[in-house]
Amino acid sequence: MAEKQHITIKGVKDGLIFLLDDTCDFSVLLDELQFKLEKSHQQLLTGPIVHVQVKLGTRQVNEEEKERIKAAIRNQGNLLVQSIDSEARLEPKAEDGNNLKVLTGIIRSGQTLEHDGNLLLMGDLNPGGSLLCTGDIFVLGALRGLAHAGCKGKEDSIIAASLLRPTQLRICEVISRPPDEWMTGDAMMEFAYLSEGVMKIDKLTQLHRLRKLPAVFRA
Repeated sequence: MAEKQHITIKGVKDGLIFLLDDTCDFSVLLDELQFKLEKSHQQLLTGPIVHVQVKLGTRQVNEEEKERIKAAIRNQGNLLVQSIDSEARLEPKAEDGNNLKVLTGIIRSGQTLEHDGNLLLMGDLNPGGSLLCTGDIFVLGALRGLAHAGCKGKEDSIIAASLLRPTQLRICEVISRPPDEWMTGDAMMEFAYLSEGVMKIDKLTQLHRLRKLPAVFRA
């Protein structure tokens, strides 16, 4: 069986992107990076100046580790590191008396996040990703996946987002119709709620008719 590759090098219009595995040990990553630059990819990485973007996935690195990555790439004389970026991890930021969980990051395809209480996601819910909460769901970003609020029977739960373009919404046991049948045209700052057992959608500015807005949504 071939040894797993932890680094993928892709050519783009502006240069190269180095995609680095975020699960292996940092030392393993560095060894493979040096091998690829000095041996297996040496011919590819010669010639005029090439700009490099390094993508670390969710791996968080300190300044020393970042400098070691830069140094390894700089040893290949024609490579110029433009950026070294990590994605935000989904980490709890705060809770209040209503058990509001605040997260930052991106829920990607295949990921499911469950929470007992209300949830505020400061990021995007991508297609194929799912949010399940016993309370409300607020997304300060694009909601393009599946969101299920009030999943244990709380019928007055809502689902709100800066950009509402879900594959499916559920509140309590009610499932939304296909989005093109019930959503408005611009999908900006909207929320879904139940009215007499039917899911409806309205502008977030009208949420005060149902309840007081959480502090995070107030001006």
